[in-house]
Amino acid sequence: MCQACVGNFFGRLGALSGLKSSNSFSRRRFLATAAGAGLILPSMASAYAKGSGGGGSAVQIDYIFRGGPIIPLASKSTADGPFHDWAVAVKGERIVAAGPESEIMAQKSASTQVIDLAGRSLLPGFIDPHQHTVTGALIKSVFTYCGYSPMKPEAPKGYPNRKAVIDLIAKQASQTPPGQWLLFYAYDNLLQGDGMHGGGGDFWMPDLDAISTQHPILVYYINMHTAAGNSTAFKAAGISTNTDAGDLNKKLMANGGGHFGQNPNGTPNGVIYEMPALAMFSSAIPPEKLTPENAGAAVAAWLATNASYGNTCIHEAGLLLPGAGGDNLIGDYMAVANEASCRASVSLMVDSPESLKAAEPYKKFGYGAKATRIPNTQFSIYGMKVVGDGSNQTRTAAQRAPYLDGTNGTPNYTPEALKELVASVKAAGWPLLIHCNGSQTIDNALDAIEASYGAHPSSGVNRIEHCTMVTSDQLDRMARLGVQPSFLMNHVYFYGAAYRDQLFGPRRTVDMDPAGGCVSRNLPFTLHTDAPCSNLGTLQLVQTAVTRQCNIDSSVIGKAQAVSLTNALRAVTNFAAGQIGMADELGSIEAGKLADFAILESDPYAVDPTKLMDINVSETWVGGQKKFAA
Repeated sequence: MCQACVGNFFGRLGALSGLKSSNSFSRRRFLATAAGAGLILPSMASAYAKGSGGGGSAVQIDYIFRGGPIIPLASKSTADGPFHDWAVAVKGERIVAAGPESEIMAQKSASTQVIDLAGRSLLPGFIDPHQHTVTGALIKSVFTYCGYSPMKPEAPKGYPNRKAVIDLIAKQASQTPPGQWLLFYAYDNLLQGDGMHGGGGDFWMPDLDAISTQHPILVYYINMHTAAGNSTAFKAAGISTNTDAGDLNKKLMANGGGHFGQNPNGTPNGVIYEMPALAMFSSAIPPEKLTPENAGAAVAAWLATNASYGNTCIHEAGLLLPGAGGDNLIGDYMAVANEASCRASVSLMVDSPESLKAAEPYKKFGYGAKATRIPNTQFSIYGMKVVGDGSNQTRTAAQRAPYLDGTNGTPNYTPEALKELVASVKAAGWPLLIHCNGSQTIDNALDAIEASYGAHPSSGVNRIEHCTMVTSDQLDRMARLGVQPSFLMNHVYFYGAAYRDQLFGPRRTVDMDPAGGCVSRNLPFTLHTDAPCSNLGTLQLVQTAVTRQCNIDSSVIGKAQAVSLTNALRAVTNFAAGQIGMADELGSIEAGKLADFAILESDPYAVDPTKLMDINVSETWVGGQKKFAA
């Protein structure tokens, strides 16, 4: 479940270059300011931590936050909060002090603005350490939402079943001139199920042909590794519906993987798996909908939505490199992100040792254990991203033991090829982020990491993305190696019952996304949305980590893997900051750190754990500036 695949889809269509921002910030200015980044940031942090303006004089306080619970989640302290008699002082973009209100208010001057929380809670800004901002924004702007969950204003009630999705497609077909593409996204083959032709919840070519053959139809699944097309879509992609899909699949496997589903006679059945196959449908994206101006506006709007959920930083897990359609993307993304409502961190996408060469020019922006925050921007770079397998929902994630249907899934790389790729990332000096949903792929990834990086490398935290079906012995190994997982906790929220009943059975499902196992091993972990593969909303992740409750049938999935509220909040604050190389800058309310805050209407420690996601975000502050207010 990795949106890097979507990034490649759009990127190979030429859609991810030339983003334009409405401000005057330019790539040239970015390059000019980047050179001194490694020296400027540490000195600034040190000066503010000492309570000086850098020259020894007293700090002039700009803001003091008081009057509500302060939850600092301090990275080097056991004092987590909430503290009802604390206050926080801010100067410029950084926190000057946090502590007893009487001590902080003593630093107030005539020009200090006191922010009365009026009982609201002040927390470190939330960090979503794995989502896909650019591609999420673009797919939302081009495709029609057809997903299970409500999404305002697109679908206030969602589309609860397959019939509702078919009705939506048919309605759009009746209103669209023949020959134009009909594009949909977020179809959920598990939750919207009741599939035809013995195919579970998949859409097959005859199903979509029954709706229309006058329009090419492409339905993108929520897992973003799979899509389905009608016969007209296949013809538009230059693929005969009478061809042998097996021959196509052999060619795809020789060029990076991907495949087409097959009918008993070998012809394509309409289901399309993984990026190399999806990329053949390039004509689906109308170029006029992805102008640089439209793309830039879509990304800015996506980041603003993040801020409304209390996110002050997001990490784009797998941004395209030059040669994969992202020739101008990094510089243009910087320009858009610089005036956006929250910070943007990125890792860079690689799929071969050769592709890694394109990352070399970006080392000047910071790499290794500590990401460099570029002065005068809200942008940073951390690590290289590799996609190890597919999705559990479509049984393309590779498992040690089979799914309930007897299949095991297939990794995207042989163990030898993965070791070669990981070794090249290590040789270049980058930390690694590797997408692994299945237990067999996790084995392969840990073998490759240990062979090249050893244990607790100086090059930074290596991450396993999603890490869904990780086993107890693998957690032991991760703790020994210092490899940290990032869990898509919405797997439990949306799919816990489906994993139990349709994919893995009860015994294996109880240990999916095992946050509790990480706590018992003192292994830091994070929680992410993988948006748009699941909805934005950090408190939904926190609630699910604490309750382990599946929203579909209210069952508890693996009670032993539940964690405390403090551990769940750390997973979206200081642990998340550590996983993007910014532990010294973000993730807690401490002197010297950036003044990134989420202000919640209620104290999360004082509400029913099953209601945590219902807490409203009142305000979001980034670098001492209010970026969102409800």
